Amino acid sequence: APSPTTAVPYTSVKCIDVRKNHHKTKWLMPWGHNHCEKLKDFDEAVSRQIEANDIVFAVHIPLPKKEMSPWFQFMLFIMQLDIAFKMDNDLKENAEITLDVSLGYRDDTFDDWEEIAHAIEIRKLKCTFGSPKTVESEGRHYDCDFLPFMEIGSVAHKYYLINIRLPVNERKGINVGIGEIKDIRLVGIHQNGGFTKVWFAMKTFLTPSILIIMVWYWRRITLMTRAPVLLEKVIFALGISMTFINIPVEWFSIGFDWTWMLLFGDIRQGIFYAMLLSFWIIFCGEHMMDQNERNRLSGYWKQVGPIAVGSFCLFIFDMCERGVQLKNPFYSIWTTEVGTELAMAFIIVAGICLCLYFLFLCFMVFQVFRNISGKQSSLPAMSKARRLHYEGLIFRFKFLMLITLACAAMTVIFFIVSQVTEGHWKWGDITIQVNSAFFTGIYGMWNLYVFALMFLYAPSHKNYGEDQSNGDLGVNSGEELQLTTTITHVDGPTEVYKLARKEAQE
Repeated sequence: APSPTTAVPYTSVKCIDVRKNHHKTKWLMPWGHNHCEKLKDFDEAVSRQIEANDIVFAVHIPLPKKEMSPWFQFMLFIMQLDIAFKMDNDLKENAEITLDVSLGYRDDTFDDWEEIAHAIEIRKLKCTFGSPKTVESEGRHYDCDFLPFMEIGSVAHKYYLINIRLPVNERKGINVGIGEIKDIRLVGIHQNGGFTKVWFAMKTFLTPSILIIMVWYWRRITLMTRAPVLLEKVIFALGISMTFINIPVEWFSIGFDWTWMLLFGDIRQGIFYAMLLSFWIIFCGEHMMDQNERNRLSGYWKQVGPIAVGSFCLFIFDMCERGVQLKNPFYSIWTTEVGTELAMAFIIVAGICLCLYFLFLCFMVFQVFRNISGKQSSLPAMSKARRLHYEGLIFRFKFLMLITLACAAMTVIFFIVSQVTEGHWKWGDITIQVNSAFFTGIYGMWNLYVFALMFLYAPSHKNYGEDQSNGDLGVNSGEELQLTTTITHVDGPTEVYKLARKEAQE
């Protein structure tokens, strides 16, 4: 697949809007058959006595002779200001810029522009000046951080137009002390159409695969005379959450203007993450022999509770950002000091919790391996057939545990890297290039893992006869008790599961 996203730089065109009351219905186009009257620079504006309130920065998306497409899925815009140093118009400390922004669309070059959103936004300027502030340095530019500008969850139209005004009101102190702004530049980031098609194809192919194995798995469980054990229920719940991610509802976003798809995708992924992390705790716990409280979800509230709380916190954070953007695409939690600190705190705490969780999981896996090794000491006393049978089971189980750890490590890395990638435009100093192989690889890994779990943990339908299990070399029935539960093999859970149960030890 091609790289997941493309970044396109845009430079705004300075248009003159000399109407008295600045009608919001009138849009100013930077180029084309009905383009606005342009200014080369602000020196020309001063010589022609054009005020700052009469200048509109216009940006047309996409660039000339191109069209946007629903395959692009979303649009994220970052703003960069070119601010020059002037002795008589210096940039104040902690300066704030007020933007009066409008976003419009049309699907034909001769249609009228329709408004999507209009807002008055405030952004904090974080700029540094490398040279001493003397007369000789006049005209040099400040080094300013990127500013989060806009995010839209769908690209349903062919053409978009952004009009930005910088209203000046000296009495109220609006846009005073922000230096001499030379240009407004935007970077537009959207998903690549080729990557979207590969992603949709994967989802469309994987959905029936997981559905079929789920039906097969649950049918195997319902054939049992006993009720499903906790581990089987949790594996089935994991399958449901994987199917929820897989269902390719994104196909509808090609035909419908569903701006909530980004938020919906985050919620789906969050549910799967929470289910996967809870499953790993229960999976290891059910194979340990140090507790009597097994086969009950209530026995895991200390481990699963924090996962639920963490997931809920991340959901609230997402609603504060993408939830509000459904109404106002120019909103960003990163624009205020409190918002930035909260957002950073959320991501850092989530990253630390995930790393601690992974260490705890490694500790649980180590305990399970130690318990299984204890069981292996009873293998030499068995008949050759049974010994080989159980050695095979133990090898498969250990292999699955190591795969679980590998998946857990990759998932933790993926979560942290995706958060940093999403945030690097907002932070300004961290850049990580994530290619499509990483996204598709992790997604495929989750599906294969869930598929393998259902396949390996479906209850066995084979019935080992007495002669086969412990009759051929005169092995006593004590050995049978040592490695199996009191449940008969036909209706019991998987043998690996029985092997490590409390009853087995007894």
